[in-house]
Amino acid sequence: MNTTPRPRIVIVGGGYAGTMAANRLCQADADVVLVNPRPQFVHRIRLHQWIAGTGTAEHDYTEVLADRVRLVVDTATRIDAPAGRIELASGEMLDYDHLVYAVGSTATGAHTIPGVAEHGFVLGEWEGAQRLRDHLATVGESDQTTVVGGGLTGIETAAELAESGHTVRLVCGGVLAPSFGSRARGVAQRRLRKLGVEILTDRRVETVGDGTVTVVGDGVREILPSATTIVAAGFGVPDLATTSGLTTDPAGRLITDETLTSVDDPCIVGAGDAVAPSGVPFRMSCQAANQLGPQAADTVLARLAGAAPKPVRVAFVGQCTSLGRGGATVQLTRLDDTPRHTVVTGRVAAGIKEFVCRNVIWGLNLEARRPGAVPTFPVRPRPIPAEPPVESTIGAV
Repeated sequence: MNTTPRPRIVIVGGGYAGTMAANRLCQADADVVLVNPRPQFVHRIRLHQWIAGTGTAEHDYTEVLADRVRLVVDTATRIDAPAGRIELASGEMLDYDHLVYAVGSTATGAHTIPGVAEHGFVLGEWEGAQRLRDHLATVGESDQTTVVGGGLTGIETAAELAESGHTVRLVCGGVLAPSFGSRARGVAQRRLRKLGVEILTDRRVETVGDGTVTVVGDGVREILPSATTIVAAGFGVPDLATTSGLTTDPAGRLITDETLTSVDDPCIVGAGDAVAPSGVPFRMSCQAANQLGPQAADTVLARLAGAAPKPVRVAFVGQCTSLGRGGATVQLTRLDDTPRHTVVTGRVAAGIKEFVCRNVIWGLNLEARRPGAVPTFPVRPRPIPAEPPVESTIGAV
């Protein structure tokens, strides 16, 4: 009789990458545990719809997580790698044989703007989106809303609110949609202006006040009215890896090799926004997370089987960015995420974006029902550039 205990695999973080990894790991004869601060799955690429009242961004884990996975609603505060143990905010300890580090990204960098914590709203996490949604229900549509951040998250938020009738100003602080090619950038700009969004590309926000926002640029400093100020920029990662003594990059991402294995411990594998394979992270996006999650799981499965893990393979195909319910921009990309000349716009693009958002949930559900069913891209391992790519915000798929 075999009395050897089954290995325990713990996944920290129940976003796109963590949930996908947890489902895929159900192929193993192991106990699979998912630790997440919230009891519901947050469909993050729909948060802008949630705040505008045009869609939902929350799903019960029964819709996306395999029955075999045990969900622990708690927050990991420290990883004791030598002991193979996680310390939780509740005071509990959780032992593991293998750990998948998938804590995702946060909007903590936005708090560097003075006054945001007291007078503004930070978009990027469920709690902030809920507070913003409640606040918007108390102000009039003619009251000025300022969205800070010209990346894809800021664009989607500005467009969604403007189409819903709000008076919106978008402060870019530089180039609008820097991850787009010039053609897609022009399409997005025209659509925003058609929706009535005032775009300030040559200004940055200095401070956020009570009912005001101070912007500066080109030698000008203005205090503008702003009943609602939303910061959709400055995304970072939780400091769990850093405080746990694991090797990280300057932004706090876990450093791994090309198999997504921590350079400190072969029992720790990373996935998603908070990971930098060979020190070079992928663009923060659902698209990357949904590929890194299965591959992190495959690395763990290979080690359980005594096989050599394969190097990471991530292929980007496009950046789908909604511009209200009636429009979108799909910037097709090369496999390395650089923009192609081809751009899809209008209602066709809106249909593609909606299909992709629904397909994300469908893919998680498929992997929950049939672990291993979601394919990974059969492309060559990525080349490692001499310099890390310029990072954009996370609004697009």
